[in-house]
Amino acid sequence: MAAFVADEEHASLGTQALCRTLCRWHPAAALVLEPTALDVCLAHQGFVWAEVVTRGRAVHGSRADLGVDAIAHMGRVLAGVEALARDLQARPPHPLVGAPSLHAALISGGQELSSYPASCRLALERRTVPGETAAQVEAELRAILDRLAAADPRFAATLALGLVRDPFAAAAETPIVAALAAAAAAEVGRPPRWVGQGGWMDSALLAAAGVPTAVFGPGGEGAHALTEWADLETLVPFARVLARTAYAFCTG
Repeated sequence: MAAFVADEEHASLGTQALCRTLCRWHPAAALVLEPTALDVCLAHQGFVWAEVVTRGRAVHGSRADLGVDAIAHMGRVLAGVEALARDLQARPPHPLVGAPSLHAALISGGQELSSYPASCRLALERRTVPGETAAQVEAELRAILDRLAAADPRFAATLALGLVRDPFAAAAETPIVAALAAAAAAEVGRPPRWVGQGGWMDSALLAAAGVPTAVFGPGGEGAHALTEWADLETLVPFARVLARTAYAFCTG
């Protein structure tokens, strides 16, 4: 069967709903169709969205003796985030998807020029690699806040995790992967490469639901850009590989 799902660009609510139906039927395997230039994607990164809020004390700007600057305190958080981001990039990379990463995505705070800011809000994105968990990410971020609170009793901050999407990894010996690789080699005339991708895909949800999954697609560029395109020369072999794979997997 083919499944056409909604919300793939944000929270993948369509695939989430599909996975909830697996208690009634359970596919033997799945292929997620994303651009891979006719290679086989065996892994991709996940992500954790998190929000840090620092708390200050809002008073008139002339009362330095009473005010607590939530934005300045967030600056300390940003320094810790930057240090953690450097540490993540220095870790041994995953062989297919590289090293994990962390960046500050959005920040807002304060209420007017003549007042100490009562709060500052920071949204973070932590990109995860296979083997990492949301609990590990939460512990890393909480450690930053705990260190800052221990160093300054006036420092107060909260941490909340938002949307979490796990990374994905598949074994090359999985039957659906083997069938896909054999079909691609027969059609394209060369063995496909095992590749990884940085972006998150619905494949992680299917794999977490217990469905053996691989990622395969034509060539193309421009993901999330104004112009997103597929390479026409790869579309016909892509379709033929899908047909070969389905036949071999279902009759083998």
